[in-house]
Amino acid sequence: MAIKQSSTPKLGVRSTRQRKAVVDVLENMDNFASAKEIHLELSTRDHAVGLTTVYRTLQSLAEIGAVDVLNVTGGETLYRQCHAAGHHHHLVCTNCGRTVEIDGGPVETWAQEVARENGFSVSSHEAEIFGLCQNCR
Repeated sequence: MAIKQSSTPKLGVRSTRQRKAVVDVLENMDNFASAKEIHLELSTRDHAVGLTTVYRTLQSLAEIGAVDVLNVTGGETLYRQCHAAGHHHHLVCTNCGRTVEIDGGPVETWAQEVARENGFSVSSHEAEIFGLCQNCR
């Protein structure tokens, strides 16, 4: 089940020219992208934003829930503008990168049950589904 999308980007407390430029790039990207890819896109748009500023901006946007963060094999971190309110998961095409935000449904219940059975309380969890989208199959 797909999640309803919001079209309003979140800038957070600080609204600088650089932050706005990063958010604008994210708004126009459909897939997850690395900080370096976002930085490259800023350069092609003639925005003078340093790579360190891009990393800091993405981190602060992640902290307020304005971007989704995906940690992939090899340790790279990818970012995408968050369209859904609240906790959610993603279907990610491993070929083209198409991403669909989805409700966790049974994953949420399962995580709570497994934690409780083992004497844990859940502080967070991640569950992303990788595969091929309909166009890439």
